[in-house]
Amino acid sequence: MKKFLGIDGDKWFAAGISSVIHPLNPFVPTVHFNYRMFELYNDDDMLVDRWFGGGTDLTPYYLFEEDAKHFHQVYKNVCDSFDPGFYADFKKECDTYFVNTHRGNERRGIGGIFYDHQRTGEIHDVDFWMNFGKACGNAFIDAYIPIVKKRKDTVFTEENKHWQEIRRGRYVEFNLVHDRGTLFGLKTNGRIESILMSLPPTVRFEYNYQPVPGSEEDKLLQVCLQPREWA
Repeated sequence: MKKFLGIDGDKWFAAGISSVIHPLNPFVPTVHFNYRMFELYNDDDMLVDRWFGGGTDLTPYYLFEEDAKHFHQVYKNVCDSFDPGFYADFKKECDTYFVNTHRGNERRGIGGIFYDHQRTGEIHDVDFWMNFGKACGNAFIDAYIPIVKKRKDTVFTEENKHWQEIRRGRYVEFNLVHDRGTLFGLKTNGRIESILMSLPPTVRFEYNYQPVPGSEEDKLLQVCLQPREWA
């Protein structure tokens, strides 16, 4: 366990909030957010380390550029209100983290923000990181709900659902192969139903499936292969 986490301590404590939404309508994107704190103690119950992490990312099945811009702008505004360097750093970290490297560096979505192992210091104390996590968590409503309201009544076809389930398969691959949070839960004997709550209800795996070049499905895939600047 210590080797997996890369830590040197005797006891640990973790707390956080995590949510994943997999909508029925393929024109409404999947969304994920997680904000957490980790503390490490020695054998005398003395705190020896503490760090914060979290993020929010969007996984659309069809690309609406105005939705992507809106989502990223909300989180850029939050980041800028705490530190003007945060958004660029945390967006890059998100683009780098949520990647299926085994599929040619294909990202699972259009990103958002992601940060980890952020420790307290003279400038950014415990209250700073707690307040930053709260602000990012509260921003989820402004970032996601307007997109849902705009797309939830869009008429869709079986072909749209087929593509949604193909992309959901990629989501499953990332969570089970690469995601540190999922692996952490499995290796610490966590509650399995909670650990795997991030997985979508239906997915599809088809051998070497490729969307039609130039199609709306291919348009989404190209953005996953090459991240863009949205805000």
